[in-house]
Amino acid sequence: MEEKQAILSEKWKKTIDMPLDSDVFSVPPGYNAPQQVHITQGDHEGKAMIVSWVTMEEPGSNEVVYWKKNSEKKKTIKGKMSKYKYHNYTSGYIHHCTLKNLEYDTKYYYEVGVGQTPRTFWFKTPPKVGPDVRYAFGLIGDLGQSYDSNATLTHYEQNPIKGQTVLFVGDLSYADNYPNHDNNRWDSWARFVERSVAYQPWIWTAGNHEIDFAPEIGETKPFKPFKNRYPTPYKASNSTAPFWYSIKRGPAYIIVLSSYSAYGKYTPQYKWLEEELPKVNRNETPWLIVLVHSPWYNSYNYHYMEGESMRVMYEPWFVQYKVDIVFAGHVHAYERSRRVSNIGYTIVNGECRPVEDQSAPVYITIGDGGNLEGLATNMTEPQPFYSAFREASFGHAILDIKNRTHAYYSWHRNQDGSSVKADSMWFFNRFWHPVAESVNAVI
Repeated sequence: MEEKQAILSEKWKKTIDMPLDSDVFSVPPGYNAPQQVHITQGDHEGKAMIVSWVTMEEPGSNEVVYWKKNSEKKKTIKGKMSKYKYHNYTSGYIHHCTLKNLEYDTKYYYEVGVGQTPRTFWFKTPPKVGPDVRYAFGLIGDLGQSYDSNATLTHYEQNPIKGQTVLFVGDLSYADNYPNHDNNRWDSWARFVERSVAYQPWIWTAGNHEIDFAPEIGETKPFKPFKNRYPTPYKASNSTAPFWYSIKRGPAYIIVLSSYSAYGKYTPQYKWLEEELPKVNRNETPWLIVLVHSPWYNSYNYHYMEGESMRVMYEPWFVQYKVDIVFAGHVHAYERSRRVSNIGYTIVNGECRPVEDQSAPVYITIGDGGNLEGLATNMTEPQPFYSAFREASFGHAILDIKNRTHAYYSWHRNQDGSSVKADSMWFFNRFWHPVAESVNAVI
């Protein structure tokens, strides 16, 4: 294993950004053509979609024309437009438009740039929320805009198990790694991922590279570029900020948390989560999935224990409500935990170590998208018992939910063929089928 890891480390230790004249960053042709088109869920139930795009030369049309497949009846809806400034950068004209009252399990076409340089895309709405509908999620984190980032996105697109929605666990463009948090890098990143996110929704989690807090250049409002560019349907779940919220999608209830917003007792995020978890109806959405950025269980020496205080605050709730899986990013590698919890510690018994717990979630770190900072290859040794599998390679994952009791999960490394599974397991639902996932369940 050590020899294999050394080979992988040598192969992947360097990560190089794609040149800005690469075709993946190309500006669409035509005057004031809409660019950086992306969509995300626009309500709680999956019957609305937020369409976003940017025009550079002038505001242009703020309308979206959309229609069902094989239908000649077209609808037009008007959105909102805004701009922002960040240090010496001024954004283009940013448009957001929410398509509402969509039908489930239906293919829609939509057009932006109406009356000027129109561009047409499509998406498919999810099936009606229910316990036994099949639905597949892609998992990507810490993507950036390097050659490896492009390999990750291409590999995801080529996966034979087709993800229908991406659960993105934070760290998008890495614009803050460039001088003065170069916001042109937000533009190039959005053009790069348009080929996926214009056609299927990405569910956004805010990471540390979205904070963009830089008082040394006069920027003291955290999350400014992210908040302006990537709206979330937070109000639909009674959240007070776009960084923590929930959605239903098919058989899953997705809770998104913010590792970089206040989460201590009595904070808005704490109060929201305390009220949110009891609302989850496992008869309707049997799969309860949580997205965070900073992992709670991490055996790499990078970002070690950075998620610890959030774990201490919220882990008892996750065990109480039988969360199935917690996905995180931040560490630029891959790791899957066993079902463990560390909530038994008291001043009296003094015991403070993780224990096997079949009511606890599996914790998966998937911060291996391929960004400029490279792979986290330095692991703690020996591998702790709670860590079931870990490897420093770039890649993505797929969670294919079959029904209320079973879901098939697979992790795919960029260096492998599109059908190869480097790590995989059958998940048994904690509410409907709470039996131990033995080694026999791993394929």
